Amino acid sequence: MSGKLTQADLAQMGSVTSVEGSPISIDGSDGFEVKNSTVIQADIEADNGIIHVIDTVLLMG
Repeated sequence: MSGKLTQADLAQMGSVTSVEGSPISIDGSDGFEVKNSTVIQADIEADNGIIHVIDTVLLMG
């Protein structure tokens, strides 16, 4: 998705929309999961925003 959102920002949202238009669910109740992928490392500053390392490849659609 586009934007610059931290883990704390995402945890409050519940879901976001990918750049191509698919919904991405977010669950912060037990650890931090994004569309059934566990976030291994969050809030990494990059030149083009903030990235979050996950343990699975996300497939949109």
